[in-house]
Amino acid sequence: LEAVQNRLATITALKYIDEDWGQMDSYSPNPPAQFPCALIDITSLNFSNIGKDNTANPPNRQLGEGTVTFIIANLKLTNTSHRAPQSQKDNAWTIWTIIDDLHKTIHGWKPIDASGALMRTNFKRIRRDDGIQEYQITYSIGFGNV
Repeated sequence: LEAVQNRLATITALKYIDEDWGQMDSYSPNPPAQFPCALIDITSLNFSNIGKDNTANPPNRQLGEGTVTFIIANLKLTNTSHRAPQSQKDNAWTIWTIIDDLHKTIHGWKPIDASGALMRTNFKRIRRDDGIQEYQITYSIGFGNV
């Protein structure tokens, strides 16, 4: 997670990058994050046994496959109406630029030597009633000899 956080730090539009510990679960007027933000979590890991290597520690070898989920959120204070001033629309569309930058930064990148590349598998909108735009993007990743 730390390698992913450091990689996302290159996206200058993000004001807050952290492990997802439920910051967006609170519908309080002041969620514990700055906007726009990226929250990162390893949401699942499955392991399979591939044999034994008595020279390794631990000797039982495994392959791991899992998912890393990103929450991208922004407090939307302006509208994107066709008749809105262009500066308001530009600000309101910011989240889509961040999502594109996230994909360009993460997709195909290997966070550690023992991993495969992160590959996007899912994208969905999280509906909220508090003015926060929230999207969940999932990437798959594999690990060898873990």
